[in-house]
Amino acid sequence: MASILDEYEDSLHRSVSVPQSRATVGIPHSGYVNARLEKETPIFNKQRIDFAPPEKINSLVVSSNQLCMSLGKDTLLRIDLGKPDEPNQVELGRKDEAKVYKMFLDHTGSHLLIALNTSECLYLNRSVQKVRALSRWKGHLIESVGWNKFLGSETNTGPILVGTSQGQIYEAEISVSEGSLFSTNPDQYFRQVYTLEEESGPAPVCCLEIERGLEGKFFIIATTRKRLFQFVGKVPEGTEQQGFSSIFAVHADHLPSFREFPANLGFSEIAFYTPKLRSNPRSFAWMMGNGVLYGTLDYSRPDSILSDERVWVYPPDIDITVNKPISIVLTQFHFLLLLPDRVKAVCTLNGQVVFQDLFLEKFGSLTRMIKDPTVQQIWIHTEKVVFRYHVQRESRDVWKMYMNMNKFDLAKEYCKDRPECLDIVLAKEAEHCFQNKRYLDSAKCYALTQNYFEEIALKFIEAKQEEALMEFLIKKLSNLKPSEKTQTTLLTTWLTELYLNWLGILQGDPSQRNLYLDTREKFRTFLSSPKNKDCLFNNRASIYELLASHGDTEHMVYFAVIMQDYERVVAHHCQHDEYDEALNVLSRHRDEKLFYKFSPVLIQHIPKKVVDAWISMGSRLDARNLIPALVNYSQSASTQQINEAIRYMEFCVYQLEETQQAIHNYLLSLYALCRPDSLLSYLEQAGTNPNRIHYDLKYALRLCAEHGHHRACVHIYKVMELYEEAVDLALQVDVDLAKSCADLPEDDEELRKKLWLKIARHVVQEEKDVKKAMACLSSCALLKIEDVLPFFPDFVTIDHFKEAICNSLEDYNKHIEELKREMEEATQSAKRIREDIQEMRNKYGSVEPQEKCAACDFPLLNRPFYLFLCGHMFHYDCLLQAVFPNLPAYKQAKLEDLQKKLAATSQPSKSHHRPKDADTISLGKGQQSREQIKADIDDIVAAECVYCGELMIRSIDKPFIDPQKYEEEMQSWL
Repeated sequence: MASILDEYEDSLHRSVSVPQSRATVGIPHSGYVNARLEKETPIFNKQRIDFAPPEKINSLVVSSNQLCMSLGKDTLLRIDLGKPDEPNQVELGRKDEAKVYKMFLDHTGSHLLIALNTSECLYLNRSVQKVRALSRWKGHLIESVGWNKFLGSETNTGPILVGTSQGQIYEAEISVSEGSLFSTNPDQYFRQVYTLEEESGPAPVCCLEIERGLEGKFFIIATTRKRLFQFVGKVPEGTEQQGFSSIFAVHADHLPSFREFPANLGFSEIAFYTPKLRSNPRSFAWMMGNGVLYGTLDYSRPDSILSDERVWVYPPDIDITVNKPISIVLTQFHFLLLLPDRVKAVCTLNGQVVFQDLFLEKFGSLTRMIKDPTVQQIWIHTEKVVFRYHVQRESRDVWKMYMNMNKFDLAKEYCKDRPECLDIVLAKEAEHCFQNKRYLDSAKCYALTQNYFEEIALKFIEAKQEEALMEFLIKKLSNLKPSEKTQTTLLTTWLTELYLNWLGILQGDPSQRNLYLDTREKFRTFLSSPKNKDCLFNNRASIYELLASHGDTEHMVYFAVIMQDYERVVAHHCQHDEYDEALNVLSRHRDEKLFYKFSPVLIQHIPKKVVDAWISMGSRLDARNLIPALVNYSQSASTQQINEAIRYMEFCVYQLEETQQAIHNYLLSLYALCRPDSLLSYLEQAGTNPNRIHYDLKYALRLCAEHGHHRACVHIYKVMELYEEAVDLALQVDVDLAKSCADLPEDDEELRKKLWLKIARHVVQEEKDVKKAMACLSSCALLKIEDVLPFFPDFVTIDHFKEAICNSLEDYNKHIEELKREMEEATQSAKRIREDIQEMRNKYGSVEPQEKCAACDFPLLNRPFYLFLCGHMFHYDCLLQAVFPNLPAYKQAKLEDLQKKLAATSQPSKSHHRPKDADTISLGKGQQSREQIKADIDDIVAAECVYCGELMIRSIDKPFIDPQKYEEEMQSWL
């Protein structure tokens, strides 16, 4: 095991390469590269707004990118942060000494409430320019507003809650009417629903928040200076517009649940964090006299949604009598406290101050801090200056805090896109699990880290945790890349060794039976894993050696099946006399080579099943390769067992229609040995055409002769057309068989007569049966009595031949009469032919002067011409021009030769007189006469009419234009 570990370490070291660069790079033990090339941006990035107010800023609110601020005594400035260059200024129109006390802006940025220190309240809608007073609200100094985020719209607030400085909670609704700027009263109603009290009596309602939970349940949070109240109740579905009176009515007789702290700032403020727009808040932070109460919100709880509560006590540098906190804002992982001269950010995970920003005195005392929940921006203002904080990557270091709190799942969640941090978390989790003896969990985490492999492996080995070590190796193996073949091979081999050791230990302990089965299943899953398949296949020899060294034949067979090494599987079954299992493997995987290799062994023990398997393979098996197995088997087997070999050979011949000579020869040998009856039927079925016979005729003849199958030999002689040998052998068996052979050479009468004479001789001389010999005469018309008489002995009387002799004489007489009749018919035919010739000599045709040539359409009598019986007439040269191209080559050559000879015989004469019969004058010895040459030309040219004869019929499929002259002809038409 140590050697494998060392080799794996070497391979890892060889596979790691560190790139060089100009940046400062360090490689920690985790294997990741840490490089910081520029200063990281802080989480809370402050920006001073380029804005110089003409008057001091009294109050500032912002929501949904809509910012409103009160300037001086009578000015209100509205800015759409999407269009910051287009501010909107509205005058309050107050002539008295009233000042803005507080402003409240709803979640949509549409409804602005302006509370005055004269216990009055003004309303301004985003779509209008004129401020309206809310008459019903007069007489109440407004401290807080709880907006309705579920029913509110840009023109209607829906039912809202209003808290006063006297502790009263009012329910109200403000609506902008359609068709006019406002209705008579924009405030639809204003009614008291509850009064908050502390131990000394009614207390100002510092904050109000309305949230909706599950199943129509509403939660209302209200705070005073020292107390935090929760009102819980259901509003029936469809009645939300009627307000929240029913929820407060439940607590008319008893106080709702509340949290109270003794110290008093003179006010309190609660902040919420909402992760997404239009979703419920997930956490809260309440700033009060003793510190900050913060936690999460759980809407599934029946009475209180506050959960996981913790108190952050003010540190010594915060004295609530001198520099008490002014405002609080909550983000996902921090709450920010606004002090008169600074901002502190505290992490909600560990309560540590992670950020502090000190403001210069020239800016004046900090007045208020507020967060826009829609864009997660934080705004701070003094009387002179406005600042904005951008929250950037707030969760960057959260993973480290969760890790230190041993909340590893959350830590991994917040660093999943930062592998170097994730590796640190996994290493810490693995170490934590190891120390708590959770070795398997530790192994799974270690496998995902970049820690040195050998250190981790030795750690588990020293702790004697082989199961955890195996888990570590398995996870490590699954994380390797395909290119890391060396590491994959080493891990695979090591795991195989560990599994075999572990199985060997468990197998000997009956009490660990279930664990053994579970481990065996894991091992088999490991062996059959597709990811490990290539590695196991390339190193299967080593795996086989490991399996053999442990004597684990069961898994050796299992591994061989996975590797598709069926030869090893079948050999294993055969060695253990498990022939049926071996045949099942062969039949299941249908490998022809394995059938050829193991059939000689299997057929010795289960012949019928083996033959059935061969038959099921059909044409995939080459029967020639199975013949050696059958030959060895048939030589030592009984007749019944040989029948199995015959059964397969018959399947090949009759079902597969095999034509291989070796197969047919072997079937013949089996028939000759055990089934002579089937032998002759096979030969007869094969036919008598040597070209269509698939067995070796000479081999079959020798085989049948050795076993004395004469009828089969006679059949083979007939196929070989050795009729004399067939008749000779057939006479030893049956005369009728010999007679059937004698009639076979139908085209050779001489041979037939010779064969029949052999039969007659045999019948007369061997069987001495005169009647049967006479029957031979009637069976063959070629035999006459005179052919058979020499075979009879001298003492035989003529009475036996009387009938045959008479029949022979009658036949001769009939033949003579037939010859006479034929001679008379020939004489009459010759006479008719002479008459026809004479008639043809006297036949003529008439030509009118106006007749024209059928080819050129010129007068016919101008030149030599031909007249055919069909009536067509042609000039000599026109007919020659039409006939010549269609003549065969040899006739064209002959015609040209005859024309040359004719031209040679034509000599010019100065006299107008020509000797009589000049055309018949001999041209010399060995030469044709002129008349003969003209006759020969006529035989070629005028043999038939060019329009009515065969020449016209043969020219039907010829194109009108010669293909070789087609291009030339086509060009002539252009």
